[in-house]
Order: sequence, then structure tokens, then C-alpha cells
Amino acid sequence: MFKDGVIEGIEIRPLSKYSDSRGWLMELFRMDELDPEYIPAMTYISLTKPGVARGPHEHMDQADYFCFAGPSDFKVYLWDNRAGSPTHGRRMTVFAGESAPMIIIVPKKVVHAYKNIGSTDGLVVNCPNRLFKGRGKKDPVDEVRYENDVASPYVID
Repeated sequence: MFKDGVIEGIEIRPLSKYSDSRGWLMELFRMDELDPEYIPAMTYISLTKPGVARGPHEHMDQADYFCFAGPSDFKVYLWDNRAGSPTHGRRMTVFAGESAPMIIIVPKKVVHAYKNIGSTDGLVVNCPNRLFKGRGKKDPVDEVRYENDVASPYVID
């Protein structure tokens, strides 16, 4: 059903590590480098155990701004599920994390997942452009989940 290829609207940006005798620093977000549509509304961090995947799922209104800086490495899966998109029906994978620090911006309605392919716990920072459950956490969660759908076309290896 899906064919491999680049998906329109996915932004991939390398993260630069600035090191000195004290350690290192990475800039994860700069408002002057981001389309206003993707300005974060909140930030959270998650820890994923080795061999564990999060997703696949999609958001109807939210875009995700994932920061994969390490530790560990991830395989990121993306499927263009947007009707009318010139890349509808494409899938792509990206390797990100400690070995390749990067930001991946995922527009709304692009199905996505990531799997920790390293041997240590992995951290991912997300700066989505919408609040989880809306202001005051009073709205429904903007998420369509496919993890437990045995007929799902969104397959993680």
C-alpha cells in the first residue's frame, strides 16, 4: 500500500553539539528558524526502553517537533496519510539519536512512530504546537492510535 520516498512537509534538521571542558549544549528550538505554524505550545520528555516502540499514531490538528539528541538511537517511521498530499501513500524511515542528533518535525495527519534501536534507555524531547488535551486538559486527546490494530498498514519492524 505504501511506497518508500520522501514525504512533503517532514522537516529534518541536524542538531549541533557544542562541547567544552564542562560538557556539551544543543539548541533544540529557535523561534527564528521555525515556521509560525510549528511554534511549540508545550514541551515534554519521554524515556523509551531498548527495543520498545511508541506509535504508530497520528494527530488531526497537532504537529510534533521531536528532538532526538541521545542517549540511544531510534528508527523513526513516517507514513503520509494526508488526503490530497502530493506524497500521499509514501513512507519513510529516518535514523536519529546519539549517532545522528536531529530534529524531526511531523505535520498533522502524518502517521508516525519511533523505536529505540539502541542498547540503552533513550530520551526524546517533543515540542508539539498544541497543548495535550487542550487548555486545562479539558479536551479529547488529539490522537488516532494504531498500535493494537492487527489490520493496520503501519508496520514497525
